[in-house]
Amino acid sequence: MSLLGKAGRAPAQESGFTAHQAGVDRLLASYRAIPPDANVRLAKKTSNLFRARARTTAPGLDVSGLTQVIAVDPEARTADVAGMTTYEDLVATTLRYGLAPLVVPQLKTITLGGAVTGLGIESTSFRNGLPHESVLEIDVLTGAGEIVTATRDGEHADLFRGFPNSYGTLGYSTRLKIELEQVEPYVALRHIRFHDLRELEAAMVAIIAERAWDGERVDYLDGVVFTADESYLVLGRQTDEPGPVSDYTGMDIFYRSIQHDSKQPKRDRLTIHDYLWRWDTDWFWCSRAFGAQNPTIRRFWPKQYRRSSFYWKLIALDHKYAIGDKIEARHGNPPRERVVQDIEVPIERTADFVEWFLRDIPIEPIWLCPLRLRDTEGERPWPLYPLEPDRTYVNVGFWSAVPTTPGQPEGAANRAIERKVSELDGHKSLYSDAYYDQDEFAALYYGGDTYSSLKKRYDPDSRLLDLYSKAVQRK
Repeated sequence: MSLLGKAGRAPAQESGFTAHQAGVDRLLASYRAIPPDANVRLAKKTSNLFRARARTTAPGLDVSGLTQVIAVDPEARTADVAGMTTYEDLVATTLRYGLAPLVVPQLKTITLGGAVTGLGIESTSFRNGLPHESVLEIDVLTGAGEIVTATRDGEHADLFRGFPNSYGTLGYSTRLKIELEQVEPYVALRHIRFHDLRELEAAMVAIIAERAWDGERVDYLDGVVFTADESYLVLGRQTDEPGPVSDYTGMDIFYRSIQHDSKQPKRDRLTIHDYLWRWDTDWFWCSRAFGAQNPTIRRFWPKQYRRSSFYWKLIALDHKYAIGDKIEARHGNPPRERVVQDIEVPIERTADFVEWFLRDIPIEPIWLCPLRLRDTEGERPWPLYPLEPDRTYVNVGFWSAVPTTPGQPEGAANRAIERKVSELDGHKSLYSDAYYDQDEFAALYYGGDTYSSLKKRYDPDSRLLDLYSKAVQRK
């Protein structure tokens, strides 16, 4: 398999592709070493999945050579990137050229391959869609043990379309060629407060239609709901205008900075780097669970550990040793149910969902992020996560836990959320716990016969888990 034609490559690019090929060779060798009856998993140090998984003693896939940006073409505004490259490393490279991926998910250790096969989103998604929509071509290690190159119109166009939301059940990306966009060095922010969720919903509709608010361009759009009568949209505009910038990597906390009582927008400025990672320092607001937002504790919390990947390690310890449940038991409280989810509903149902959620699921704050698919060729162009083209959705993110109720089935709150999302013609991401029965799951995520056809073609011996086994049965 030839990665790319060599004509026109600079020496540094050639070196990058040579090193990448060595990493691919190690990956293939490790795949062949996994027993045929063992589950295939990645051997990597970080993860942004919140599903518990069955343990395995089988060796994992060696992806140690697939963690680098292979090459950047600043004139074409493209990058060739190894599948396990984190967005932290990808952005650090592209910003040197004044470029960034079209969508940069919020957490530094999310990998490009993970965002494509598991879906990702951020505040450019109202104009740039989802990460997989800026992929030009992708090399995939299939369940058959082969590396194939999938493009929109090539021999493996079915895999190109079916790879998003397949979560490694059709294969693993080894290289992705993606589009980049030019960015300015700063982002000017406006925090707009709303006292009514339906007014906020209407404002999102208007901003997305006009790409502007109150006569000022909007390049980035997301929001936070604290209560039914306190919510905000955060509007960002790229700029090269020099001036002071804020820093939310120290004592100040970004999500708290957006709150205000004024009828006028609250303004702020960040460097483009700090804007892209504004949520990572405190894992949105989840660092409060560890006391990291307590000023006294924060002062002595090492700065290098104020990042999502470290908090995730603390969560992993809690999952392993049930620390939280033991603490609750000491206080005479029942165990807590983890409710860590991102869902999408049509924009006109946003207020309906959030009002229900605030009433029935006691978690706050809530993140909002509008999105529209870029690709409108044909009906539902990404079959395993079938959002409608030419329709605006809002991602609603909530990440916490709620008390369990004796007599209720496991995952009662998550099940209620799944029912509500389906009722509102929405979809739920699969990076965390899911409780669908097999028929309902297939109707929602298999794209009719699409998934079974892809499994037969690219994983004929079922070396890889199927999507239901992985996402719901936690295998």
